[in-house]
Amino acid sequence: MTSPRPYASLLAKGEDRRQRIVTVAQRLLTRNGWRNTSLAMIAREAGVSPAGLLHHFTSKNQLLHAVLDARDADDLQQADLRGDLIAEIEKVAERIQRSPELVGTFAVLLVENLQPEAPLHDRMLDRWNLAVGIVTALIRHNQEIGRYRADFDPGIRAVEIVAFINGMEISWLLDHSIPLTEVFAEYTRSLTRDFAPDPLR
Repeated sequence: MTSPRPYASLLAKGEDRRQRIVTVAQRLLTRNGWRNTSLAMIAREAGVSPAGLLHHFTSKNQLLHAVLDARDADDLQQADLRGDLIAEIEKVAERIQRSPELVGTFAVLLVENLQPEAPLHDRMLDRWNLAVGIVTALIRHNQEIGRYRADFDPGIRAVEIVAFINGMEISWLLDHSIPLTEVFAEYTRSLTRDFAPDPLR
């Protein structure tokens, strides 16, 4: 008589299946967009039954949020939110090239959820405001300690920086020949010049 499979093994298998569903969803959403991607399509490509998919994600919206959670977790793992802002911006080029599916999924979902009635609009808006808030706080802190000039609005520059990063993600997805590393390096050099206190300019 065989012994029952250990509970930990069942949990691990379930987590593997859940991650496979999220990975497939990322790929199909990037290719088709959320309007043209059904749960049945994701289940089929992930090798699970529709019921198996619904065991992990009870709705399409829940799965969409799980896909965004994966992108956010990757961002948090890679970023040092207390580190040097300009160095962190320069590192974004490597992250984009390392995780094109995460970046692609985010870009597609962002564009498809610009309208207030779209299912992920509020989440996308909250994420934008959070990113701008983090960058604003980092700039303001560096102004207060004298590392950056104090005669510019940190909120305005934060909007510019977040918009630059989002725009470069979309641009690179459109044209992979763009030299991301060089573009980000030049942009961060310009920020260094712009932010430098007057005695160093």
